[in-house]
Amino acid sequence: MTDREERTLVREIEGHLLLAAAQEEGRRAAARTASRLGWLGEAERNVLEREFEAEYVALSRLSWQRTARRAEELRQMYETRYRALRQRLLAWVLLGGALLAAAGLLMVSVAG
Repeated sequence: MTDREERTLVREIEGHLLLAAAQEEGRRAAARTASRLGWLGEAERNVLEREFEAEYVALSRLSWQRTARRAEELRQMYETRYRALRQRLLAWVLLGGALLAAAGLLMVSVAG
């Protein structure tokens, strides 16, 4: 298995674990909500819990997607900034080297 395949597999496993955790959180929240509604029958309670869990998972997924989009935006923004700073640093290094070379040539010409 290549390194890339391993990373993909790890991401898939993480995704499944996140989904399972969200489903469990949704079930717990649904059960807490349904328990407060003592007048619900068993069938109504089951429907409410299923709907609540599905909505919870959908909201979690939407939140993850927003977070991933924002992370990508920030990554691109920081990469752009990093490239600009790196280019500026290179320009200053080259300018400094050129100035040192010019100073060296000037000293050699004056001394000679």
